[in-house]
Amino acid sequence: MTDETPTILIVEDERELADLFAAWLAADYECQLAYNGREALDQITDATDVILLDRRMPGLSGDEVLDELRNRGYRCPVGMVTAVEPDFDIVEMGFDDYIIKPVTAAELREFVSSLHSVSEYDTDLQELFRLSAKRASLEASKNETELARNQDYQRLLEQIAELKAVADASRDELLENGSFSRWH
Repeated sequence: MTDETPTILIVEDERELADLFAAWLAADYECQLAYNGREALDQITDATDVILLDRRMPGLSGDEVLDELRNRGYRCPVGMVTAVEPDFDIVEMGFDDYIIKPVTAAELREFVSSLHSVSEYDTDLQELFRLSAKRASLEASKNETELARNQDYQRLLEQIAELKAVADASRDELLENGSFSRWH
């Protein structure tokens, strides 16, 4: 691997599954493994590009690891790879995307690629991506009545609308100034 190869930290308490994920990703990423939350916190560095984090682990849960990572100032994209169906509690969590196990090799590679590309976005677009991923996860696991009645979900929709307006205004400004002319 070269210095430009992205580094992925895979945090999964099922060793065989963590090793399988690493095998699936090894052709395109430098994979580091942590088999519990404490190991993850010990291994994270500024060079970590993406974290794949299991939500339910003995000792420190993925939720607790995520909180501690964000408290320490790490802002690399975090994808929850978990068997836990999303509930409205995810609205306040600091992850970037959420996928339900079991996953295929192709799904995991696409998930990681998407997470890695988010790190290149500006802050508003990163937040829009995070919130949109939460919306999609909730919409896949909840019925329309539950969604309509939940205040956290409604607040999430409002935040998405606000960020889309900012993104649209930025796009319009770039188009007006001719910044996109070389692509059109």
